[in-house]
Amino acid sequence: MFSAIRPALLLLALLAVSWPAPPALAQVPAAPATDEAQGRVMARQATKERQLWITADHSKHEALKQPFTSGPEVTKACLSCHNQAALQFHKTIHWTWLDPSEPPDRKVGKGGLTVNNFCVALASNEPRCTSCHAGYGWKDKNFDFTDPAKVDCLVCHEHTGTYKKFPTMAGNPASEPTVFPEDKQEYLPPDWNAVAQSVGRPERSNCGACHFYGGGGDAVKHGDLDSSMTNPTKALDVHMGSKESGGQNFDCARCHTTKLHNIAGRIYSTPAAKDRKSLVQDDLAPKIMCESCHTATPHKSAKMNDHTDRVACQSCHIPEFARVIPTKMRWDWSTAGKMKDGKPFKTDGPLGKPSYDTKKGDFTWEKDVVPEYYWFNGSITNVTAKDKIDPSKPVRLAWPRGERSDPNARIMPFKVHRGKTPYDTVNRTMLVPHLFGKDDAAYWKSYDWATALKAGMEYVNLPFSGQFDFVETEYVYPTTHMVAPKDKALACEQCHARTGRLANLAGFYMPGRDRVTALDWLGWLGVIGSVAGVGLHGLARAFSRRNHKEDKS
Repeated sequence: MFSAIRPALLLLALLAVSWPAPPALAQVPAAPATDEAQGRVMARQATKERQLWITADHSKHEALKQPFTSGPEVTKACLSCHNQAALQFHKTIHWTWLDPSEPPDRKVGKGGLTVNNFCVALASNEPRCTSCHAGYGWKDKNFDFTDPAKVDCLVCHEHTGTYKKFPTMAGNPASEPTVFPEDKQEYLPPDWNAVAQSVGRPERSNCGACHFYGGGGDAVKHGDLDSSMTNPTKALDVHMGSKESGGQNFDCARCHTTKLHNIAGRIYSTPAAKDRKSLVQDDLAPKIMCESCHTATPHKSAKMNDHTDRVACQSCHIPEFARVIPTKMRWDWSTAGKMKDGKPFKTDGPLGKPSYDTKKGDFTWEKDVVPEYYWFNGSITNVTAKDKIDPSKPVRLAWPRGERSDPNARIMPFKVHRGKTPYDTVNRTMLVPHLFGKDDAAYWKSYDWATALKAGMEYVNLPFSGQFDFVETEYVYPTTHMVAPKDKALACEQCHARTGRLANLAGFYMPGRDRVTALDWLGWLGVIGSVAGVGLHGLARAFSRRNHKEDKS
């Protein structure tokens, strides 16, 4: 395996067996081995069973017993006590869907001009896309982001499990029993009093209602977040796995700590954490990094700990993602629009997921996917509909920042979602299509790309030449969930090999993967010389013994 250093090792072995033995030395007793690595001990201390306590029973609040007919009415009742909550929430990315660190005119974020290669863009498609917005009524670009009553408190805080937003009602639940044609599921109006009186801290099901189903379905976007994480076993995720299976049963907020409704985690170009501190160093720091609980030296082995400043923990401890439910790996919009007997149709693929949909094109799904690895400093660069692109190569719509020389960068695992997405062949910009709607310009109504693209670009007030094609695109998702048990972590040779997982990363020397020809030749010359020396030494001893016997006789 370690071809570049094997000659030197062999040389040392030969020298060891041929070199005269030194005088016997007193043996130094080895230090007693600890039962667990430091990282596990520290993590256990940092995550002891929490005894969450409350000071109010919401079912007894008179404000929540009044008759409600809509979400905003419930929000107003919530704000009668929690009078700062909406003002706080208005400043978060969960509300704006924009990157606060980027210049406002770039409008980076799914609430702005950022383009992706699954649903492409939100603009002009708001009623469909904002079913996952923590608000009510974002149906077009005239939505009032300053209205406190538009905040949806229930989607994050209700605990009945019965509160559902209708997929095409701009974040509103159904007001009467309504069947969604796509999946034939019936959505019922909420029991407003029951859901309002059930509120508490967000649970995994609250977060998963959006984050497990983003991009239009289960496991579409994230390879490490899907409905299998609702009640996983330890084998799927050691942190979120159930207690019965040996897991820790963490909810999302255990790591994604919150301050003033700002939830810790990566935000486009803003890293999840600027300082990698453990709770030993700062007990008020967010717990979003592995080091927060496990420290920077989590292993018993010093050699293993040598990796932590250059290799993300996830690279070794998440060997594959999509281990239960297949995840979408490719989405080709260029093939959309085909009809069967004059009607739209769908075709299922080998993994039980759709492989073609007239509305959306061809899909590729995969299971037990090996991640791709790139240098990552916590920031991701995004392409907007304003940015110039080079269509001669795949357009990286979202790509990790970082390189070997960056002290903040580590080798990180990613899901890379690939596809073909519309772009302007004259202006060389990505295009915003108008997909959803009852108007004739909507692609899902007319299946006319030229009309849909023209309408979408007019909506965002950006130029469109009228000439378009589809370009190969790539979009990354950092892989941080589905942490496997320690006995399933990667073995050394899965990376330290010529065709190992890190074969695509250049610019540094890795034992077992790389070789230096001059050193190899020197090593082999040393081996040959040593073998020759040992052989000559043996012959000399043999002749000497023979001559000694002849002299005696």
